[in-house]
Amino acid sequence: MQSPPPSHRPLLAGRGLALRCGLLLLLSLFFGGLLEMAHMPAALLLGPMAAAVVVAAMGANLWIPGKAFMFGQCLIGLLIARSFSPAMLGAVKTEWAVLGATALAVVGASTAVGWVLARLRILPGSTAIWGLSPGAATTMVIMSEAYGADIRLVAFMQYLRVVMVVVVASLVSTFWVAHSGSLIPAVIWFPPTDPLWFLATIALGVAGAVTAKVLRIPAGSVLVPMAFGAIAHGVFDMPLQLPPWFLAISYALVGWSIGLRFNRAILLHAARALAPIALATFVLILICGGLAWLLHVFAGIDPLSAYLATSPGGVDAVAIIAASAKVNVSFVMSMQLARLVVVIIAGPPLTKYVASLLPKEEAETPA
Repeated sequence: MQSPPPSHRPLLAGRGLALRCGLLLLLSLFFGGLLEMAHMPAALLLGPMAAAVVVAAMGANLWIPGKAFMFGQCLIGLLIARSFSPAMLGAVKTEWAVLGATALAVVGASTAVGWVLARLRILPGSTAIWGLSPGAATTMVIMSEAYGADIRLVAFMQYLRVVMVVVVASLVSTFWVAHSGSLIPAVIWFPPTDPLWFLATIALGVAGAVTAKVLRIPAGSVLVPMAFGAIAHGVFDMPLQLPPWFLAISYALVGWSIGLRFNRAILLHAARALAPIALATFVLILICGGLAWLLHVFAGIDPLSAYLATSPGGVDAVAIIAASAKVNVSFVMSMQLARLVVVIIAGPPLTKYVASLLPKEEAETPA
């Protein structure tokens, strides 16, 4: 096969590793700095994510090693755990009916929107439904391949959904804070840190991530360290030492991992369906926003907590946004985890059933 003409080659194809990594880092600092100056929640996630999408589209051919991504996720799990307390967990326990009903409603909405995409012959049935499943993106991609969906399109839909949800949730959070009269405190990047507790915190997170990997728990790199940290902090009063400069590393690792998945092949493969996929994702975000309004009106949940709780994004990304805003973090994360459990358990049979209701050509082939 002949090489493509120079004008058709990606700008970073064949370039040195140092140049590609250097450009990723510079763009991450640039985008992250701009968003941080604008007081955007999760700016240090969004900046690296945007930079990664740009360099991936330019053919950088970079990826984050699995262990590094796992380390970033485990730190986010500990960040969530730091917000938990026995009193907060008790409050969540009383909301189990609300958690379950809302989780089922979000899963039902995503399935319905996926069915519409398939019925309009924009995407194959199972691919459309798996692509919009509001669970951990990587988990959904892996599970979809096992059930016969087009993993390339599912990956594109999942990571586009995560990016869109993160951006919209960050904008909503920024708007809410700006109109609430709350002052955004200045970040102290290098606060006093106890070295022993700092090392103990890292060890706790790594132990949780390794446990999750051994037990093969979906999204376990966030969930298990979060559980370990909640017990250590909430029950045994262990101080979790997570200075902002250290958390910035975890945000960057997660943002890069998401953004770099948008490689040139996936983008070209999905270009024809980009507009309807983006529209479907936005519709799903609006539906979840409607559910958040119902939670606020009928369950008395504050609007921003309700919105983040129902937001159909990745657990780690929502956790970062929730941690940077004044919300009920325990409720937000409990809702996110409840939905993840529903998707993992009910996703395969539900997807198979809905796809079976479609005409054969709509279930198997896109337009």
